[in-house]
Amino acid sequence: MFRTARADRTRPSSLRIRAVAAATAAGALLVAGCSSGDDGPAEAAGGVPVVEKGKLTTCTHLPYPPFQFEQGGKVVGFDVALVDLVAERLKVEQKILDTPFENFKTGAFLNSGECDLAAAGMTITDERKKNVDFSVPYFDATQALLATKKSGVTSLADLKAKSKKLGAQAETTGESYAKSQGFDPVAFESSDAVLNGLRTGQVDAIVIDYPVVQGWLKDPKNAAEFTLGQNIETGEQYGFSVKKGNTALVAAIDKAITDAKADGTYKKLYEQWIGPLPQTTP
Repeated sequence: MFRTARADRTRPSSLRIRAVAAATAAGALLVAGCSSGDDGPAEAAGGVPVVEKGKLTTCTHLPYPPFQFEQGGKVVGFDVALVDLVAERLKVEQKILDTPFENFKTGAFLNSGECDLAAAGMTITDERKKNVDFSVPYFDATQALLATKKSGVTSLADLKAKSKKLGAQAETTGESYAKSQGFDPVAFESSDAVLNGLRTGQVDAIVIDYPVVQGWLKDPKNAAEFTLGQNIETGEQYGFSVKKGNTALVAAIDKAITDAKADGTYKKLYEQWIGPLPQTTP
């Protein structure tokens, strides 16, 4: 969904690249080395095609804690750790490219051969399935309303009644949900920009993924400024996406996720990056 206020809705015109290679399943990353220089498509273990020899190249959109964000000069997070498991299975290292989120809906960077998969806390939707193939769901997501304490807002109904301004991350299901409820939310490019918009008074409340809000409120400064309003159940699930027809990579991702849930690795990573694992999570 499952992203500096942009009144003019201007987007980056070029790919912003931060290339890093994942060294461990816990998310420790190394700066990616140069390409092998070999011509033609490369393959990972099991004959899975990859865009660069020895790498599993992941498109993401930074920052989006706790799923992917920079910490100590490395890109870490729940998504990063899960994709590390896939890379380990394929006997390659993960390489991460930071890209504009709107391209995730179209699969542009997958189709152009710049990335093998996209991992960005992204909700599986029928619209997106027209352009990309998804892995099995790896996270059950809900939306949440976060408001400034001075606004007196705790629900979307409050927001409407008080004629307050709502914000959301552009091109996300949070933005779509807000629009479906009759709002015209201020669109922000990233989750950091969403929070900054709330902090600086550009908006009075925001709708965004609950795990993101949960992470923000761990900071005492945020907890003092903002209040968590209604939790919005939308039935969303996150998935990793690949170029349509790349069945071998989908199978490898699905196997890594399924095995991690079976052997306890998923639970360990969930608790490390997000918190207690809900009983309802499959």
